[in-house]
Amino acid sequence: MLTNEIRNQIDRIWDAFWSGGISNPLEVIEQITYLLFIKRLDELQTLEELKATRLKAAIERHLFPEGNDTRGRAYEDFRWSRFKNFAPADMYTVVAEHVFPFLRTLGGDESTYAHHMKDARFTIPTPGLLAKVVDMIDQVPMEERDTKGDLYEYMLAKIATAGQNGQFRTPRHIIRLMVEMVAPKPTDILCDPASGTSGFLVAAGEYLRERHPEIFRDSKLSQHFHHGLFHGFDFDNTMLRIGSMNMLLHGVENPDIRYRDSLAQDHAGEEEKYTLVLANPPFAGSLDYENTAKDLLQIVKTKKTELLFLALFLRLLKPGGRAAVIVPDGVLFGSSTAHKTLRKLLVEEQKLDAVISLPGGVFKPYAGVSTAILLFTKTNSGGTDHVWFYDVDADGTSLDDKRTELLSPEKLGPVPKVALAADEHAKNNLPDILTRWRTLHSLPRPPAGEGRGEGKTYVSELDRPRTAQSFCVPKADIAAQGYDLSLSRYKEVAHEEVAHRPPGEILASLGKLEAEIQQGMKELEGRLK
Repeated sequence: MLTNEIRNQIDRIWDAFWSGGISNPLEVIEQITYLLFIKRLDELQTLEELKATRLKAAIERHLFPEGNDTRGRAYEDFRWSRFKNFAPADMYTVVAEHVFPFLRTLGGDESTYAHHMKDARFTIPTPGLLAKVVDMIDQVPMEERDTKGDLYEYMLAKIATAGQNGQFRTPRHIIRLMVEMVAPKPTDILCDPASGTSGFLVAAGEYLRERHPEIFRDSKLSQHFHHGLFHGFDFDNTMLRIGSMNMLLHGVENPDIRYRDSLAQDHAGEEEKYTLVLANPPFAGSLDYENTAKDLLQIVKTKKTELLFLALFLRLLKPGGRAAVIVPDGVLFGSSTAHKTLRKLLVEEQKLDAVISLPGGVFKPYAGVSTAILLFTKTNSGGTDHVWFYDVDADGTSLDDKRTELLSPEKLGPVPKVALAADEHAKNNLPDILTRWRTLHSLPRPPAGEGRGEGKTYVSELDRPRTAQSFCVPKADIAAQGYDLSLSRYKEVAHEEVAHRPPGEILASLGKLEAEIQQGMKELEGRLK
């Protein structure tokens, strides 16, 4: 957890960027990302030197060459541990005129970070601001992976309040819910084809660290974790740099984060490569048929990006692979041929597991679109027996533009540190979603007559009425509704039962009431006389 002091430091640096003329929060994070990368290079060089000293051998890998660059400056001055002690003006000269050109030609580091730094641009406007930023980063105890990650996440959170740039950030508690539901395994091969800041990849990595610590005691699993498990595509180079650094600061050495326009390229080499897809792809807009990958159009002929991304997920997944993805509500009930075709494909040819309806305010303040989470498994042979629906009313924060936390921090998210009281469920449904999901998938259907009705302690999700917050719908019912997947199509409203009375009894009551009214009128007339 970041202390308030560190948060305040970051806020002051942020304000300094704005007052210095850099108003785009993505540019602010990008500049800080470059500096974090430079610091990492120095840390790696220091490790190489310590290793050589310990083994009494020559340094195997020189990230900073010996001697001087073409402008006569010593490469040794490019190291963070050196230039952080320079006067602001000299530091600025070294970083702007020497370090950044060095970054653009860096070839010794085979990592994804080095690849994305090749077009690095230095835009910090003044020596004073650079000195402040370097000093702030240097004072943060960056040895701890959690602190590094928290620091970067806190900066990324500022994108969420940045108007048009907010689409790059999915709320972290929603990401965590989706990761918990798919439960990544150490042997999975994970892909996010619209990775942005790599939020889904980071959350999956943290889940594996928490639930599968054996990864780092097994050399094969550890190698897979650092070099083969995480894959992210984006066509925004700024996002690629930020996403790569986010993964680095969360302890993943070399994820596969690369440039790719996921919808506009054929997917040779990518088809059926992944066992898990987690994504919140962009919804808005449409593509020309000429610019759309032909293999996706073979699945569904459409220009709509949200449908094309669903087709892409099916293309990328191996048989048996699973997905948790966010879609706009229109995907669930759209009446076009493409909408219906894709929904039927999910239900009949694959295994559609769940539809979780999210409240409209989840993506505020920068988007009010209603969305849902789809969970499905690629089988190519069907397998949908029933689909689990959950109607989310609250996610722990207010659903207006302010997104104010409704509970204390330890009671937020899908896995709160403190159990919620019964009345607090109405403010945060996420733990209940997870509990019911695990019940559905880990407990068998109870024998007939058990787990039903009032007073029963065992509740099967398969037996909940459609008036409940969650319930299951058989595949046959969904097919009968034209494969409509909107929750409102199946949810029933609970009506209070009214006791029925015989007509004669009702008439007698009305007659008695009429007689009482007439008697009252006569008494009133007598008093008036």
